[in-house]
Amino acid sequence: PEFFFLLKQVHDELFFLEGVNRAQVSSLFSPSTRFIEVVEDGFSGGPVIPADFKPDMNYIELVRQNTIKAGVVGRLIANDFSCAMVSAQLLEKNPKTGARLNYIQFAKELEAKIRDKYQTDTIRIHIIGFAKMIGDIAEGAKGVVLFFGIAILISFVLVYIYSLSVKLSLIPILCSFIAVIWQLGLLRTIGFGIDPMAILVPFLVFAIGVSHGMQMINSMGNQVCDGLTSLEAAHITFRNLLIPGGIALLSDAVGFLTLLLIKIGMIQELAINASLGVGVIIFTNLVLLPVIMSYLSFDKNYKSKKEKSTNLLNSLWDKFVPLSRPQFGSIIIILSLLILAWGWVEGQNMKIGDLHAGAPALHQDSRYNLDTALIVEKFSIGVDVISIIVETIPNATIDYEIMNAIDQFQWHLENVDGVQSTLTLSSVSKIINAGFNEGTMKWRVLSQNTSVLSQATSPIPSSSGLLNSDGSVMPIIIFLKDHKAETIQTVINSAKAYIAEHQSSRYQFKLCSGPVGVMAAQNEAVTAAQVPMLVWVYGVVIFLCIITFRSVKAVFCVIAPLVVVSVLAQAMMSVLKIGLTVSTLPIFALGAGIGVDYGIYIITPMLTFLRKGTSLVDAYAMTLKTTGSAVMFTGLTLAVGVSTWIFSALKFQVDIGILLTFMFLLNMLGAIVLLPALASWAWFFEQRKLHKS
Repeated sequence: PEFFFLLKQVHDELFFLEGVNRAQVSSLFSPSTRFIEVVEDGFSGGPVIPADFKPDMNYIELVRQNTIKAGVVGRLIANDFSCAMVSAQLLEKNPKTGARLNYIQFAKELEAKIRDKYQTDTIRIHIIGFAKMIGDIAEGAKGVVLFFGIAILISFVLVYIYSLSVKLSLIPILCSFIAVIWQLGLLRTIGFGIDPMAILVPFLVFAIGVSHGMQMINSMGNQVCDGLTSLEAAHITFRNLLIPGGIALLSDAVGFLTLLLIKIGMIQELAINASLGVGVIIFTNLVLLPVIMSYLSFDKNYKSKKEKSTNLLNSLWDKFVPLSRPQFGSIIIILSLLILAWGWVEGQNMKIGDLHAGAPALHQDSRYNLDTALIVEKFSIGVDVISIIVETIPNATIDYEIMNAIDQFQWHLENVDGVQSTLTLSSVSKIINAGFNEGTMKWRVLSQNTSVLSQATSPIPSSSGLLNSDGSVMPIIIFLKDHKAETIQTVINSAKAYIAEHQSSRYQFKLCSGPVGVMAAQNEAVTAAQVPMLVWVYGVVIFLCIITFRSVKAVFCVIAPLVVVSVLAQAMMSVLKIGLTVSTLPIFALGAGIGVDYGIYIITPMLTFLRKGTSLVDAYAMTLKTTGSAVMFTGLTLAVGVSTWIFSALKFQVDIGILLTFMFLLNMLGAIVLLPALASWAWFFEQRKLHKS
């Protein structure tokens, strides 16, 4: 009795929430929830819950029997009768204000007016649906502000540890923050917003700005220690870093722009968002930052503190110098090839799509996903739906050939692994046909007689979603057990194979609609875009490096570590069970575009020294002592900044944080360790001639 009383209250509360389509609210207490049974005199029926219902055991038993007769077990009632569902469709616009429905506000009302209000110690309330999912994602995205503050603090600490100057530490932080403000303003100007996936881009822009600022303050500090004034030091810093910094940032921007090749709106907006941010950094870091530095004044103790720090770091770099010798470089190259081979083999196991049940943006132990898991377990309909659309001739509902084709396809799909249940016009009409024949199970068939078939299909309205107004479009609704990549791929492949074998000029099977249908289309788009995206990223980066360095050997030494890291990133996704989705695919372009910065900042001074006749070992040693420390701290700053995302309440942000942290750190190590090893053999013959002379 207590349960039925509360169920009625929840039904009424949901019915009167703003934004709910009241005609589509469905539960045991809905007048449209009726049962029909075959009796001696024909048909008998009525509402599942009679008008004079009282919550006592006699009436409850009557409702139990009516529920079974109505065929709503597994849909409105759990298969074990432990749960009851109240479902509703939402309106696109608020009927009172005319504005678009605010899903985030609606999700808050569901919590406040239903779950918090009616849940008791003995009766639990579980809420799922698109609006609720959006609300939970938005709630989790609020933590971004906290992560942004933590990233700023960590970046400041790291920059100060390196620069030993509060002034020099504040300038790149300030310029990067200005870049983020400008980026958000430009987005607003061109009419764009930030969705939960793209909300991480300002983080990335800030981290990129700070990392490039590290190169500026590194050069500035070195020049000041050499006795130059702030203005002179700023002039030299600007001239020395304009070209390598500009090429590095252009590579970042190009890496982002290649995402426009992926025909998914969310990714294309992210590409524009990130490209704008990098474009702003080109001005704030390469122009504004040195201008501000030219006005700085340094205390007398700065030079001595900087020299102590430099000597300490130089003692570290002395241990890396042997890597540029062929005998040590060979060991690094062999180890890298072995790791690359393992990464290639393991990376083949990387899956396209989500690898976990529930809302992919949320953690498995989130309230929404726990609610989803319970509903999937207790009910037959599931929450992961694909609809295959059957396009045919008008009045096809009374054409046996077409209806039978739909019925055969439905039977095929029901026996595919991963399918929980299916629903079509033909399956419902067979039940109605049996009803007209004393309920005999033998008559649960499609009649070849047009009149009988019309009698079985005519009671089904178009509002059921099983047909359109003239009977020329009918969906095959498929409820899946989950939306894991393997499940979706199995069902889609089976459907495609069946469609290929059963072509007809009178009807066509169209893939596909529904939430999981969209996921399937996204997975196919991701699969198609994966290789072309990387080809474009590397192609443009190689082109920019060639016109800058004019050395194929230098370009090879810069690009090879990036390739190794990209392969290892795929292997790590396989090991950590992270699927390649619309959220994680852009990371490969971002990682390669940003990762090339390290190599550019290492190879640029090395080439300068080599072209002056310096030996490779000495060139690498001097490079490490001039830019090596800045490259190391750049990698740490980028990695630590994005590593805070690992603590996000949103699962996809955690995945992105893990991947970017991994790629930033490994790209930094690749530039410091693998690049000189490759150079030791790339310039081997030139160095032998130099040694003999």
